[in-house]
Amino acid sequence: MAPSSKAEKKAAVDAAAWMFNVVTSVGIIIVNKALMATYGFSFATTLTGLHFATTTLMTVVLRWLGYIQPSHLPLPELLKFVLFANFSIVGMNVSLMWNSVGFYQIAKLSMIPVSCLLEVVFDKIRYSRDTKLGIVVVLLGVAVCTVTDVSVNAKGFIAAFIAVWSTSLQQYYVHYLQRNYSLSSFNLLGHTAPVQAASLLLLGPFLDYWLTNKRVDAFDFNIPSMVFIILSCTIAVGTNLSQFICIGRFTAVSFQVLGHMKTILVLILGFLFFGREGLNLQVVFGMIIAVFGMILYGKASSKPGGKERRSHSISRSSQQKHGLSEPSEVDEKV
Repeated sequence: MAPSSKAEKKAAVDAAAWMFNVVTSVGIIIVNKALMATYGFSFATTLTGLHFATTTLMTVVLRWLGYIQPSHLPLPELLKFVLFANFSIVGMNVSLMWNSVGFYQIAKLSMIPVSCLLEVVFDKIRYSRDTKLGIVVVLLGVAVCTVTDVSVNAKGFIAAFIAVWSTSLQQYYVHYLQRNYSLSSFNLLGHTAPVQAASLLLLGPFLDYWLTNKRVDAFDFNIPSMVFIILSCTIAVGTNLSQFICIGRFTAVSFQVLGHMKTILVLILGFLFFGREGLNLQVVFGMIIAVFGMILYGKASSKPGGKERRSHSISRSSQQKHGLSEPSEVDEKV
């Protein structure tokens, strides 16, 4: 296959993976909002456990059909991933409850710098000036759109700190595990989803009772609410899978940057379907800035030197043998 054809095929698959993530993510937000606002199902952690239980069922069926091949993931790595992932889910829920919406949005925005730091420290990634500028412009645009009232308290700050770092580590670890253990997105989900489902379904009802002062077993599970719960779980399978696919293809930082496009889309869809309340010049201006930043990031990171992994490919002893005084560095495009 010609290089241009390979590049076009990769671009098409990247676009399809991203659209899959956008559609499922926006869809689950709309369904969960209806489930919680209309039917009063406010048990977010338990619902996430049901999402992973449904995802586990999907991986079992796919393995039985032969679409998922046997693979190995060391138990310590699995437990670390589940720890990060569960702290992320719990941390985000608690942060939303204890913080103002403005500070919650700032905490979400700070995940990009944290993800950058993880890639720089652990993967020796080097970002060009234009790539960094694109990230800053995206953060600025989304902040203008979403950050309004900002109030901080000690316990809210701690919850946000835990949420940001655990989410960033979980997303970094998705890419790390796929790369180091040659796992596909289906393989990784097959390893992680059952453990996450079991732990969240075990702890979720107690955590939700602490957060909402309501018991999940006392909820009125009528037919309409069950339809929405099943719909939420079905869409969540696609959301979980598409997240692993996108992070595996794009890395955690690119996934975070592209993820803010979903924020803009949710805002736009909200204005289109639920009225123009809240739509003002500031929001429109922020959207324009954010979209410009995403275009700038995409162009800058795709250029040579935009985002590269610096690795020492020649050992010091080998260089001395050949009369080289300093190790040369090979830059690998990522």
